[in-house]
Amino acid sequence: MIAVVANPTAGKGRHAALLPALLDQLGPHELLPPGADALRAAVAGGADAVVAMGGDGTVHAALQAVAGTGVPLGIVPLGTGNDLSAGLGLPGDPRAAVAAILAGRTRAVDLARVDGAHGTSWFGSVLAAGFDALVNERANRMRWPRGPRRYDLAIFAEMARLRPLRYRLVVDGVPEELDSVLLAVGNTVAYGGGMRICPGADPTDGLLDVTLGVAGRLALATLKPKVRTGAHVDHPGVRTLRATTLEIAGPDLHCYADGERIGPLPVTVTCVPGALTLLH
Repeated sequence: MIAVVANPTAGKGRHAALLPALLDQLGPHELLPPGADALRAAVAGGADAVVAMGGDGTVHAALQAVAGTGVPLGIVPLGTGNDLSAGLGLPGDPRAAVAAILAGRTRAVDLARVDGAHGTSWFGSVLAAGFDALVNERANRMRWPRGPRRYDLAIFAEMARLRPLRYRLVVDGVPEELDSVLLAVGNTVAYGGGMRICPGADPTDGLLDVTLGVAGRLALATLKPKVRTGAHVDHPGVRTLRATTLEIAGPDLHCYADGERIGPLPVTVTCVPGALTLLH
């Protein structure tokens, strides 16, 4: 049995009309309500595979059910950004993605596990625990305006009060303290719809890629456009490192991963090699 979760509102609903055809193309399946709980129950009940049709949020929910189980996951990208499917090298066209799933090929890729006061969660793309997390928090509190303008205003507001945050990190057992504006932990390269914040990340190398930015307000404003290509890592105010386990403490903020709110710091992020069996 293939357990399917589908989000017709993903990507502002631009693929909603195509969704019935995609489900028909997939063949026999059980369509589940959205969220991780129904998928966990399906996996526990013996599902042969899970298919997530939607954006990064839909895929994130599916990861919570399949991580570490060996039950393969198929991804049909219907969202705006689709950062995780792109980072895993999957087809960008929804029909081609279903065809790849039906081919039945699998490969093992890494996931990152996050442990903290919220419990345990998993992510596949990037965890943000700096300026971008603050922007997400502010945007989520705002009731106006709707759409992308909300994030534009949130960015402006956070830029106006920008200050370095004091972090206490433990990198593979080695502690350090530092001030930084950015802190992103990547299993794959991009977040935010193709922003290549961790351009060297490889979801098969057993390592997390970490990007830190100690730059001030002016430097951050000039760095932001360079993140689209990954050229920001050449700036002297940006530092990158790799680790299998990273403990993050210090700032009073919530981190986000795969675009979803995870929980408050402190957290421990661990790369778990081969935790996801991917249909491709």
